[in-house]
Amino acid sequence: MLVHSNGYRLLKGRVSEAGRVYSITVVTHQRRPLFRDFRVGRLVVDQLKQVHEADHVRALAWVVMPDHIHWLFELRDRSLGEVMCRFKSRSSTRINSHLGSQGRLWQKGYHDRALRKDEDLKAIARYIILNPVRAGLVQRPGDYPLWDAIWL
Repeated sequence: MLVHSNGYRLLKGRVSEAGRVYSITVVTHQRRPLFRDFRVGRLVVDQLKQVHEADHVRALAWVVMPDHIHWLFELRDRSLGEVMCRFKSRSSTRINSHLGSQGRLWQKGYHDRALRKDEDLKAIARYIILNPVRAGLVQRPGDYPLWDAIWL
């Protein structure tokens, strides 16, 4: 069965603005649940932290689900495209090396939403970190090991 990617549609209307907060969703290729393995999930976390530590973003909240991530951050000194390319490329390299595999880790593109200045970032962060609870993976957010938020 041939599946056509609509990743190119995600580029339409994309704006990249330093100082703006973005909510990002990135999905694994063919929705493979690679991050069910805690060690593989931690490799993703390491890459999220590296982008933050390089001061390309100020990470506000994130959660690594079995087959996707949600990431809330303030964009700093790079474009949104550069940040996502760096994250996806480096995490793919690290994970493929760890698994002894090669090939695509992430789906093409990503979903982004630029937030308005007046939006409640804490509420959005809560929504993000409650994903494992809504998915039935845990009873409480604290029971899930692959998330963080600056307010908690």
